[in-house]
Amino acid sequence: METDLDLRDHSEDEYRQILFDTLSESDTGDDVEIVADHDLDPHLVRYQIERDRDVEWTYADPDEVPRELTVSKGESLDGDLGTIDVRDLKPQRRHEALLGIFDELGADEGFVLVNDHDPKPLYHELRSMHGEVIDWEYHSRGGDGWRVEVVKTAESDADDEDIVTRYDVRDIPKEERHPTIHHRYGMIPEGGTLELIAPHEPRPLRGEFRERYGNAFSWEVVESEPGRCRVQITKEGDGDAGDSEETSEAEAGDEAVEVIEELDVRDLPPAQRHEQIFAAYDDLEGGTGFVLVNDHDPKPLYHQFEAETGPEFRWEYRQKEPGEFRVLIGKTEAADSELAGRQETAGDASDAPF
Repeated sequence: METDLDLRDHSEDEYRQILFDTLSESDTGDDVEIVADHDLDPHLVRYQIERDRDVEWTYADPDEVPRELTVSKGESLDGDLGTIDVRDLKPQRRHEALLGIFDELGADEGFVLVNDHDPKPLYHELRSMHGEVIDWEYHSRGGDGWRVEVVKTAESDADDEDIVTRYDVRDIPKEERHPTIHHRYGMIPEGGTLELIAPHEPRPLRGEFRERYGNAFSWEVVESEPGRCRVQITKEGDGDAGDSEETSEAEAGDEAVEVIEELDVRDLPPAQRHEQIFAAYDDLEGGTGFVLVNDHDPKPLYHQFEAETGPEFRWEYRQKEPGEFRVLIGKTEAADSELAGRQETAGDASDAPF
């Protein structure tokens, strides 16, 4: 049986009770077609925890507002953990949903996370925000998705400071620090603040931020004592970095990037897009590239490439229109010489905490 539920005329505070009542009145195998102005992922995870009942949900289009989704009621969980599959969500929504869900967990409560890549940066983020109360166990790695069991082992000591997220880099392996920080910074909204905790002020990272983002951020040391420095980085708009993606190819000097194919991902489920794009990039030889065609601005992807690739990466917008964005993504042939030059000018940065 199918039930229709329109939550748009209700306040967000009423969502959970109405949703719980509707699902409880449904039979196993029934679908509930829901329209809402706000995300329901935290409520659906709570339903699984509190009612010990499996539910699965899919969005008609995860980026559209209002949200339209189909929720299917499953069997009893019999004490097992419920599941949230975030592969169709944009990276920013994934983190917002998962941080909110974890905030609500009580001691020994948890969920199984399904993602399209290793969600290890989320582990570092949760640990930095909540302390040593995270039990993190991989059930599968790759193939049909990454599955991780996430459990809060005790009440959290998280504070209510007005920041989007926090990373204590002292607990993050050195090789993972830069990709983790830049990847997450690319997701925070304008005006949002990312806080870092380091052994001392990470000045090499500040220089890297200036190179990548121009004056589009503020950097404030809010605490400094031996062995501990807190820095708050606030995203302040585009500044001089607004066109950095568009000019990245020009910065390569006379190096041309030959377009060898077009990759149109508009018909792919969001969960498969990043996998296809990064696979296409990995297959490129120096001096070649492809034109990505997407139905929205893939700017978060740019920041992920910047964080995870080297100086050979090039990005150039070719078209920006509603429903059709075209971006040249390529590799130059001078990566080795550029990287060597950067290492020579980095001084003793390799010995710094970043």
